[in-house]
Amino acid sequence: MRTFIKWIMNPPVNNQNSILILRLMAGGVFFWEGILKFAFPNQGVGRFTKLGFPMPEVTADLVATFEIIGGLLLILGLFTRLTAFLFVIEMIVAILTTKISLYLGTSPLPLPPAPPKTGFGAVLHEIRSDYAQLLVSLFLIVEGAGRRSLDHFFSGKRE
Repeated sequence: MRTFIKWIMNPPVNNQNSILILRLMAGGVFFWEGILKFAFPNQGVGRFTKLGFPMPEVTADLVATFEIIGGLLLILGLFTRLTAFLFVIEMIVAILTTKISLYLGTSPLPLPPAPPKTGFGAVLHEIRSDYAQLLVSLFLIVEGAGRRSLDHFFSGKRE
């Protein structure tokens, strides 16, 4: 028990396992969200149509394909910084296109099932996944893929 307490109270400041876990989490979420856009029209083309995106069929398919491929790239740790940068842009667009109208109560998407349904409280509740994905993507831009990645393997800096 003493060893566990010491381990909890003295976390490492440069832990490659943490970067791997974050890559797996973010990559996995992007990957399955991309698959869901193809599997369920209300998540893909239907959602993009309601939000007013131009050419919603093409846009939804492109975003879904990017999420699947980009998610796999994050999981593998390949082209991590570029992929994370593109995901930051995607998450900013997602937040701007869905959360402003939710705040104003004019969202074309279904409102949350439980109160608060509009306003700042609704945004805080509904933004949690977007916020987490955005911040993990920013982290990966700053820190890179870590040593347990294909980026590191191909860099030639093996220790």
